Amino acid sequence: MTVEVVVVGSANADVVVRVQRRPGPGETVLGSDTVLAAGGKGANAAVAAALQEAQVALLGALGDDQHGELLRDSMSRAGVQLDLVRTARRPTGAAYITVTPDGENTIVVSPGANSAVDVEQVEAAKDVIAGAKVLLASLEVPLPAIERAVALAREAGTRAVLNLSPVAKLQPQTLAALDPLVVNEHEAQWLMDGGTDLKKLLDLGPRSAVVTLGRRGALVIERDGTTEVSSPEVTAVDTTGAGDAFVGALIARLAAGDDLVAAAERAVRVAAVSVTRPGAQASYPTRGEVDSTEGMV
Repeated sequence: MTVEVVVVGSANADVVVRVQRRPGPGETVLGSDTVLAAGGKGANAAVAAALQEAQVALLGALGDDQHGELLRDSMSRAGVQLDLVRTARRPTGAAYITVTPDGENTIVVSPGANSAVDVEQVEAAKDVIAGAKVLLASLEVPLPAIERAVALAREAGTRAVLNLSPVAKLQPQTLAALDPLVVNEHEAQWLMDGGTDLKKLLDLGPRSAVVTLGRRGALVIERDGTTEVSSPEVTAVDTTGAGDAFVGALIARLAAGDDLVAAAERAVRVAAVSVTRPGAQASYPTRGEVDSTEGMV
């Protein structure tokens, strides 16, 4: 199998409830009917990249259950190759999501089958990783597998990108291989022990970094300077998976040969379209849809 992009990461069934406000400690609030949708940071980014016409494979794990079938169907329809996806004995991972009227969300993840992604599975995909242009690694799967995937990419000359969410401490050699490290503002501050100078992210070792800033866009940090990439103004309906849409579009454009700033400019447009629609994968636009909104969002 030959692909442009390998994504190592999670696949979850999203269980979504809309609420007027988030409950406080010990409080019960009523919500909408439950919506079940395909999600997970790895699967989301893979779908977003495939819809931007990159050739993508996901390396992950699903359970042998209805949630697993939901995810396989969603990813297959988008064009994601699933040869590297393991069927685990544990249930498919799930994310329990509440969405408020302003489109913001809170998420609790039950990893399930995602915990079965291991170094052995990554080693078995060594040749596929070596043949790709870009490796994207994201958390919600065990860290040893992520760090081994990045190491294999570095050895093969494959560009390694890591979306450090949820945030975790990485080995120095892993950070040094990243081009870029992708984090949001909160994750960046955690990495820098509360520091707010985002340019200092490069002091941790990555060759470049991209900090996502929500509705404000993104900040691209490179050795020779920083670039602010503004986001189109849109009315958010649901921000679930917007960061994954950004990362998926980013790696698709990097695989196509764009420089990091140009890739980020495309990525903020894809993310902006995604928040105008409900859900994660279901909200992601195709390349043609993004092209057709030029000047509109």
